[in-house]
Amino acid sequence: MPATAAPTTTRRSVKDLRLGETGTICCLNDAEMALKLLEMGCIPGTRVTLSGRAPLGCPITLHVDGEYTLSLRVSEAATIMLKD
Repeated sequence: MPATAAPTTTRRSVKDLRLGETGTICCLNDAEMALKLLEMGCIPGTRVTLSGRAPLGCPITLHVDGEYTLSLRVSEAATIMLKD
């Protein structure tokens, strides 16, 4: 019987969202950046939608809980992890 690879689960971050895609924040990976992101409303359980990307890919624009728009560097967005 051929060996099968175990399924791999990779955590997605906000930077992995496609334009118009929505996700729910599960946690923040960077302790130094976490306070700044929390103050901007990136709180676990919050829904975010990718609403735009600059022509060169950075920054990105998010709608946070449908209430306001937030622009982030891609490096910052990479620290915001999404629920599966």
